[in-house]
Amino acid sequence: MNQSMLPNTSPSGALVVTNDLAKTFDVSSPWLTRFLEQRPRQILKAVDGISFQIEKGTTLALVGESGCGKSTVAKLLVGLYEPTRGKFSFDGQDAYSEFKSKNAKAIRRRIQMIFQDPYASLNPRWRVEAIVGEPLREHKLFRDDAELKFKVTGLLESVGLSDQDMFKYPHQFSGGQRQRISIARALATSPEFLVCDEPTSALDVSVQAQVLNIMKELQRQRGLTYLFISHNLAVVRHVSDKVGVMYLGQMVELADKNALFSNPQHPYTRMLLDAIPKLKDTGRARTPVQGEIPNPITPPSGCSFHPRCPLANKRCETERPYLQNFKNVLVACHAVEEGR
Repeated sequence: MNQSMLPNTSPSGALVVTNDLAKTFDVSSPWLTRFLEQRPRQILKAVDGISFQIEKGTTLALVGESGCGKSTVAKLLVGLYEPTRGKFSFDGQDAYSEFKSKNAKAIRRRIQMIFQDPYASLNPRWRVEAIVGEPLREHKLFRDDAELKFKVTGLLESVGLSDQDMFKYPHQFSGGQRQRISIARALATSPEFLVCDEPTSALDVSVQAQVLNIMKELQRQRGLTYLFISHNLAVVRHVSDKVGVMYLGQMVELADKNALFSNPQHPYTRMLLDAIPKLKDTGRARTPVQGEIPNPITPPSGCSFHPRCPLANKRCETERPYLQNFKNVLVACHAVEEGR
C-alpha cells in the first residue's frame, strides 16, 4: 500500500473519497529558451498525494497559507483539472471516469462549485435571471419559461433575495448579495456536494457571517456536503466538522474540528493557531507565522516543513512523513511520531 494513502477508516457514509490525489503543472520556459540557456524543465507539484474523506451532510475545511494547493484541490474535485495521479470516488463511483463518460452531466449536476470572487464569477452583461437560470437551461430542468421563472425565484428566496432581484444586473448588488447569487446558481441543479473556494474571503466581516449562516442553514435543509476552503481559521471553526491542514501541496494534519483547535499536533498547525489574536490574551503580542514558504518548484527534501520547524532533526531533512493515526488524529510528522 502506498504510504500516502489514507489509513483504512472509510465510514459507510463517505460521499467523497480521495486517495493519493496529485496534480503537477509544467511551468518551464519555452523550449528554445531552455535549449539556448541550457535549463531543464520545471515541474510544479501543486497537489502532492493527498487523501481524505467527507461524510454525507458534513463539512471538511481545508486550510493553509496561500499557495499550498487548496484551490487546486477544489478544481480537481469539480473536474476542472484532471489529476496527474490518484483517485476521487463520489458516492462509490470513479468520478474521473464519470466526468469523461457520456453521462458526465449527471455527475456534474450533483457536484457544484462556489467561486472565491463574486465580482469576477458573475457575467456583468447578464441579468440575475439568466445567471441563476443558466444551469437549469444547460441541464434542461424546466418545461417552460413560467417554470424557469418560478425556480429562479425560489432559488433567490432561499438565499435571502427577492423575486424582483432577477431583473437586475450584478453591478447593482453589494459583494455579499453577489455571493448569494453565486450560491443560488450553484444550488440550481440540486447538488449534493458543494466545493466552496474561499467564498467569503472577498467580503466584509459582517457580511461574511450572513453568508456563512445562509450556507449552514442550506446544509441543514438540503443535507448538503461541503468542502470548504479558507485561510481564515475563525471562519473554519464556525462552519466545519473536520479540518485538513495543507502545506506545500501535502496534507499535514486531518482531525475533527474540536480536536484540532483544542490540541493541535503538527508544528505547522500550532504555528497557524498561535498567530490568531485571542480575546483573553489582550495585550500579549501574538506570534506571527515564522519563516517563508519555500519555492514549490524546488521544495525542500524530506519533510517540506522542516526549514521552518522548531522540532526538525536529520530524519526530517531526508525522509518524507506520511499521515498516520495518533489518538484519532491523522498527522504527517516525524516529531509527533517520535514524541519529540
